[in-house]
Amino acid sequence: MKKRIVCMTLALMMTAAQVVSVSASREDELREEQAATSAQLDATYAQIDQLYSAKQQLQNEINALDANLVNVMVSIQTLEGDISNKETDIQTTQTALEKAQNAKTKQYEAMKERIQYIYEKGGNAAWFQMMMDAENLSDLLTKAEYTQKMYEYDRQSLEKYANTIAQVTQLGDQYKQEKAELEGMKQEYESESVNLQTQIDTKKANSADCDNEIAYAQQMATEYSNLIVQQQAEIEQLEAERIAAEEEARRQVEAEAAAAAEEAARQEAEEEAAQEQENQEDQYDENTDEEDQEEISEDGEYTEDDEDTEDENSDSEDSSDDENTDSSDGVEYDEYGNVIDSDNTVNPEDVDTSSSSSSSSSGSGSSIVDYALQFVGNPYVWGGTSLTSGADCSGFTQSVYAQFGYSLPRTSYEQQNWGTEVSYADAQPGDLICYGGHVAIYMGNGQIVHASNSQDGIKISNDATYRTILSVRRPS
Repeated sequence: MKKRIVCMTLALMMTAAQVVSVSASREDELREEQAATSAQLDATYAQIDQLYSAKQQLQNEINALDANLVNVMVSIQTLEGDISNKETDIQTTQTALEKAQNAKTKQYEAMKERIQYIYEKGGNAAWFQMMMDAENLSDLLTKAEYTQKMYEYDRQSLEKYANTIAQVTQLGDQYKQEKAELEGMKQEYESESVNLQTQIDTKKANSADCDNEIAYAQQMATEYSNLIVQQQAEIEQLEAERIAAEEEARRQVEAEAAAAAEEAARQEAEEEAAQEQENQEDQYDENTDEEDQEEISEDGEYTEDDEDTEDENSDSEDSSDDENTDSSDGVEYDEYGNVIDSDNTVNPEDVDTSSSSSSSSSGSGSSIVDYALQFVGNPYVWGGTSLTSGADCSGFTQSVYAQFGYSLPRTSYEQQNWGTEVSYADAQPGDLICYGGHVAIYMGNGQIVHASNSQDGIKISNDATYRTILSVRRPS
């Protein structure tokens, strides 16, 4: 009887343990989900930090380009002032040239008139007449000297004006050449300013992209934080329910055990009363011989010795079951018969992973591409790694390469430093094409396959250079 009570109590405890185990199992699942969410939150914060760093670098480059552009614009303004001054100098030399030419013409005309006058007065006879008209030798010498000085003046004036014209002409040509050089420099600076402005616009666009990615990452971080709070609340609720269930199960076990003990005591009292009555009847039945007792025993009556023998056999069977449950090799089992590997004796490397027909560490780039193409059209899920249910860009590449024995980091920024870097000109099918915050698998012929966005999902793009390529990585 006591053994039946113990068995009943154990059964109640196992039933309660199963109920509590279900709650604990869900609680463990939530804790694992919470740990995964926390890891995603940490990765998102790391991504935000990288985006802020990239944005700061872009801003520094924009500031440097702005400074260069200001210097170029100042240089252009300076050149415009120099060109204006050269134009003024050219106009001044043109005016001086015209004056010199006019003075030379007047001087030449005056000289011609004097020569004409001398010849009209008789040529050489004019000199003779001048000598005859002289009052004395001093007057003659004075007239002769005057005439000589007049000729000398005319000759020097003509030479002077001729030299002036040549100098002014040469200076004008020099100013024109200098102006042409200044205008050429101005054109170069204007071209440089356009180039700088284009670079600034491009980097500002990239900075705006960083802002968008930062805003999206911050939104995801907020969602992860809220999810962690919800998971923690559910864990605490399940923990409270589990504790309450354990307490209720313990109370029920105690109540059932008490009721069973009371029933056992009642049955034991009845058995004792029946036994006492039987003993009394045996005392009055003195004429009953041993054969009658044997006949009674053969007809189905059991003595106390028989009951003791039955209890011993039952105890022996229970002892044998206990020995099977707790074997000598030290292995522990739970209430369901499962091995409890408390020492973590199972080596994950001993698990047979060769069942995946597509897994091979020696897969070629074309094999990687062929494998990736079968998932085109599947959804894009931010933070996902499932090739069928949904993956983001780095989760897609990580899962594809994992089928060929390659262990890629989780994020696109970490994958930029994975493998061996090659130039885009040397890119081969199966290489990683890394962009800012994005990654794809190169197919060849300028095509890529990638988890693009939530709208397009996993797709093929015909232009691998549709964004700035930061790095091309080859598995090694």
